[in-house]
Amino acid sequence: MKVAFISRATLYTSPGGDTKQLEETAAGLRLMGVQVDVFLANEKIDYSSYDLLHFFNIIRPADVIAHVRKSRKPYVVSTIFVEYGSVKEEGRTGMVGTIKKMLPESLFEYIKTVARAIKNGEEIVSKEYLLWGHTKSTMYVAKHANMLLPNSESEYKRFVAKYPVRTPHRVIPNGISEQQTGAAYPHNDKYKSAILCMGRIESRKNQLNLIRALNNSPYQLYIHGKPSPNNMAYFEQCKLEAAPNVHLEGHLDEQELYTAYANAKVHVLPSYFETTGLSSLEAAVMGCNIVVTDRGDTRDYFKNDAWYCEPEDPASIRQAVEAAYDAPYNEAFRQRILREYTWQRAAEETLKAYMDVLKV
Repeated sequence: MKVAFISRATLYTSPGGDTKQLEETAAGLRLMGVQVDVFLANEKIDYSSYDLLHFFNIIRPADVIAHVRKSRKPYVVSTIFVEYGSVKEEGRTGMVGTIKKMLPESLFEYIKTVARAIKNGEEIVSKEYLLWGHTKSTMYVAKHANMLLPNSESEYKRFVAKYPVRTPHRVIPNGISEQQTGAAYPHNDKYKSAILCMGRIESRKNQLNLIRALNNSPYQLYIHGKPSPNNMAYFEQCKLEAAPNVHLEGHLDEQELYTAYANAKVHVLPSYFETTGLSSLEAAVMGCNIVVTDRGDTRDYFKNDAWYCEPEDPASIRQAVEAAYDAPYNEAFRQRILREYTWQRAAEETLKAYMDVLKV
């Protein structure tokens, strides 16, 4: 079986959870004998070489439609359905936040797509998107897909509530790398008993309210991640407000990342919205208690094994961090992650989806 993975043009220049999901799924499938080639949406593809196309991010239909119409190949979509309408723009200055408050979410997403093309040079691969708009384009991608691959049942229910299609679906869990989490990592005084926040720095991830919650507290907070290209003003505001106990130190490679997890006490991801929060899974399996948003699909994964916060309220974030910091680590949670949420299992479920679609 030969499959083409197709994702956004900024997959590697602005890495996020979808980057990790794509890379780990591809690696797992290759171990099972599936030939996987990865393409950015703006690259040329010889569709005739593939049995199936696999797209990522259904909220970016402009990256999908042209490939679907040109290839006429069966395809699946990892939906990664983030509802940006719930994301506040606090910390963003200028016109963006004002426009968002005034417009419906679908129109705002349309404007964002056009703005990315003008400001960042991101090609609008599917010119149909300009004519159809965001809602019709998303419906087209979902309706014509052979299968949708959400990361949880909660995500699927949210999607079909907004885009009522009858496309079959299979839940593909997000996961952790057993190879990485099973390794030994050195003691590190810098991160010992620290608070971590790993993720792309942007308004959705809500690092600014986390900073406000923990500024001048007894905790050392380390925020690691690249700023999103469209959130540079937000990043500057984070740096401006950070007290001496808050450290914004950029992206970590995997060895450094897991060393930090292994030494820290708590990981916080107080996002305005998360489908899962991969860094929360990774931190939890490495021994951190985790604080997560109460928005999105987090409860499908973390159930009663996390401390939940209200993202718009720094006091709620502070309270959840304090509770998580003072609590013992739950080894049963770690075992549940290793049982249910690994990249191996994600790859196995993905292959089952392919076999269903191709009827093999």
